[in-house]
Amino acid sequence: MQYDFKKYHYRSMNAVDNAERAAINQELKDLYDSLPGEEQADFNRQLQAFLAKEMGRIKSSYESIQGNIDPEQ
Repeated sequence: MQYDFKKYHYRSMNAVDNAERAAINQELKDLYDSLPGEEQADFNRQLQAFLAKEMGRIKSSYESIQGNIDPEQ
């Protein structure tokens, strides 16, 4: 099964408040808890891959922004 972590990620980024963000995180936890053991392992692998990809994207954006900032200003 393929999990759409991007959907949860965008919903969380656009959450109105911490309570909404917590509810979204709980949805993910409930989904995980509902899975049989071997599907939980696949869920974890997919989540780790998604997080690594997102962190790489954020790092690249950060470095790009840092490269455009003039330290003399």
